[in-house]
Amino acid sequence: MYSLNVPVPGRVERLAADLLPELTAFDRIRDRHSLVCKRFEADEDGYHRLRERLRDALSPAPAFEATVTGIDAFETPTHGPGPVVYLAVESPGLYDLHARLVEAFGAVDDDLEGEAYVPHVTLARGGDAAAVHDALVRLRGTDSDPVTWTVSELDLWSRTRREAAWTVSLPRP
Repeated sequence: MYSLNVPVPGRVERLAADLLPELTAFDRIRDRHSLVCKRFEADEDGYHRLRERLRDALSPAPAFEATVTGIDAFETPTHGPGPVVYLAVESPGLYDLHARLVEAFGAVDDDLEGEAYVPHVTLARGGDAAAVHDALVRLRGTDSDPVTWTVSELDLWSRTRREAAWTVSLPRP
């Protein structure tokens, strides 16, 4: 399984680190942050074919802006334990790229992709319902400045290898 991810800048990492004290009620806290653009069903043997298809699908895909606009949660996530607390991301360019890739490759999961796609950076998930609820109330009330950056590269992440297998640069318009 692969995913095409938007690397997040240091400012987003620092924001996630600043929120860490509020995440202790959750069972699993992410220490590695990224923003999924599209998931792909391909095993390691299909990597080269996937990369070539992606190269075609991404050409030409210009750099685009993305903005962390606040904190939200999936109370009942599609997969895995909930709730999932995340940094909400707004980006018309990311939505456009995601739609283009879904059109080219199909949706891996209709509940996560296509019309249901919600760009986000996961912070934490799961935990004692009452403690997590209280943490979510505090987190949603957190006032932070939006973080905007230019997305100029994408990483093809290998779930098996737990690393970026390929990085593609996006030209600035």
